[in-house]
Amino acid sequence: MLETIRAGAPISRAEISRRAGISKPTVSLALQSLLQVALVREAERGPEGPGYGAVYFEPVPDAAVVLGLDLGARFVRGAVCDLAGTVRARQDLELDTADAAGAIEASVRLRRSLLDASALDPGLVDGVVVGVPGVVESDTGVLRLAENVAGLEGRAFAGELQDALGLPVALENDINLAALGEQWQGVARGVDDFVFLSIGTGMGAGIVLGGELHRGRHGAAGEVDFALAGLDGNVDPSAPQVAALAGGGSDARAVFGAAREGDAAAREVVDEVARRIALNAAPIAAVADVELVVLGGGIGANGDLLLDPVGRQLAEWLPFPPRLEVSSWVTSAIACPFAALRRSASLSATTFCAASQGTGLSAAPSRRRGPVNRSGW
Repeated sequence: MLETIRAGAPISRAEISRRAGISKPTVSLALQSLLQVALVREAERGPEGPGYGAVYFEPVPDAAVVLGLDLGARFVRGAVCDLAGTVRARQDLELDTADAAGAIEASVRLRRSLLDASALDPGLVDGVVVGVPGVVESDTGVLRLAENVAGLEGRAFAGELQDALGLPVALENDINLAALGEQWQGVARGVDDFVFLSIGTGMGAGIVLGGELHRGRHGAAGEVDFALAGLDGNVDPSAPQVAALAGGGSDARAVFGAAREGDAAAREVVDEVARRIALNAAPIAAVADVELVVLGGGIGANGDLLLDPVGRQLAEWLPFPPRLEVSSWVTSAIACPFAALRRSASLSATTFCAASQGTGLSAAPSRRRGPVNRSGW
């Protein structure tokens, strides 16, 4: 219910009941408990101004804060977000050693530094949500397909981080977190069925069905790298393949820049990238019948060059093609704390974005094997 209040604040009892599907007497009892522990307060104004008769509620921003961390191959990026969704501090920390042990040590230092910068009481931290470039197994919490950070593969990493940080820790795939952020504060707001397709150094998807993140039996939903594995030919649209299509002499950023300047060869490469993106989006759209496909990542962010050709391909292939949008977040690191806050709502009830422009959690979330460039390309 706290998530409903936060998403709709200021919000009345009746509206909480309607949105959450909870009876009004139950809402009143829950509100009484939330008011007593100072997680919620009466709002001074309603959504349209002063409320005459009706009482509206909103979260108490400083009642608890959530720490969102994004673990990459070279950096740990973090942010502190309060219950109102305000980012109180955001920082990046380069790893001294690009392995699991270095990530734990950097996470401890980053937690301390973020709380110092925010001037918040450390006791307010309700939990930590960590975005990782891999699959978090549903049953065991063990990380799989996480070879971009040495030592993470096959590791129950959440427990180690929890011991080091002294806080409850929840691991989530980084692209799944980007999808949650898009659902809460982005172009997918109010959309029940959509896919966030990130194309950067690698490719992966976060799938939301019926308003809920779909992780699948093993937590591996969205591993689109494997969906077309039996096909002949290369259908990978990620940055290394963009450079290869261009002859290996230019990186992906330069190729898209040249295409904007009208270079014919670069436009041919971009058209092929668009076709490959559509090939990877089509199976998800056809099987799940999603309303929306959100393109993110360093490649996917080039909506001016990609949206039209990808849309034309999907319209040609599918009877019910989805709507296409480019992610509203400049980077997923901006989305991370918001997603972390939503992901940890149950922690708050019981007691990750935030980035500067140009860094990136979803700007380059990668599930492919090999080194990850978190610059977005």
